[in-house]
Amino acid sequence: MLKRSLLASVFAAAFVAVAAPVAAETFKVTVVAGHPPAFLWVKLLQEHFVPEVDKRLAAAGGKHKVEWTQAYGGTVAKLGTELEALNDGLADLGLVSSLFQAAKLPLQNVSYYTPFATDDVAVVSRAVEELHRTIPAMRDAWERNGAVFLGGFALDSYHLLTNFPVKSVDDIKGRKLAAPGPAANWLKGTGAVPVAANLNTYYNDIKTGVYDGTLTFLTAAAPAKLNEVAPNITKVSVGAMFAGGVAMSKRLHGKLPAEVRTVFEGVAKDWQELYAKEQNARIAIATKALVDGGAKITDMSMDERKRWVGVMPNIAKDWAADLDKKGMPGSQVLSAYMEVVRKAGATPARDWDK
Repeated sequence: MLKRSLLASVFAAAFVAVAAPVAAETFKVTVVAGHPPAFLWVKLLQEHFVPEVDKRLAAAGGKHKVEWTQAYGGTVAKLGTELEALNDGLADLGLVSSLFQAAKLPLQNVSYYTPFATDDVAVVSRAVEELHRTIPAMRDAWERNGAVFLGGFALDSYHLLTNFPVKSVDDIKGRKLAAPGPAANWLKGTGAVPVAANLNTYYNDIKTGVYDGTLTFLTAAAPAKLNEVAPNITKVSVGAMFAGGVAMSKRLHGKLPAEVRTVFEGVAKDWQELYAKEQNARIAIATKALVDGGAKITDMSMDERKRWVGVMPNIAKDWAADLDKKGMPGSQVLSAYMEVVRKAGATPARDWDK
């Protein structure tokens, strides 16, 4: 009788242990971005991503919650150090600018080595997302640096903004132009002098004569008021570029219950699509704001654009070959990216993979 009673107690305890719900938990999450919320990718992180995670967790019963600390504009992680902040424990979620992480996330910069491919933000972001799904080395690059990639963002097409008029490629010869990270390669063969810089410094640097202009995208040029210091806008359509994404620290990712991870991943994918849609829609708005602010916009002729593309060395092949030598699938990523872009209906001005 005692044995039966004891056995019954053991089984009852086991049942309770199995059936007991997972304890509710509040997770502290510090979110960082080097750029301020004036830029759309950060604005949507603040206004969509964070509240949407809260909304979906509440809709799931409110068992788990997030206590947010939001630190944008470089207050915790300066531009280009967001990945390190995730790895070092200073942040749990961040907008990582892969553009400024060429050494640690080289494969993610494939679009910057294939300029003049497409102006469509959505095509570029979806193409790089597909590479993350199909090529393990893309995901591994984040994980080696203590992060998990959740969703990416691309920038609208780059154009020339200068304090001097530009009609032909010859006009930029000898001129100093700000070109972030690998964008400096776009000036190879043109005679222009690339200067490393970023959106946070363009205005003052052009104003004080550090350089004569920049290659940048209109949806950033407008809020940065670059028309005041570089009123000559020459549309050269270098193309939309994958610039980074939302990533979570591996530390937090491993600690979250599966259902909470699923919420973060789902919100990240929606954030990516919402961003692409709004970024494309904002191009016309930004263009009007720049013109209203005194900018003069001209289109570089197709002949001059083709000439620009033609004078460049095949920077993509060189980039891929260099990564191949280092044991990374540079050529595979290059071919896959160009193929996905072409399948999406784009007609690159140059087939960098051929």
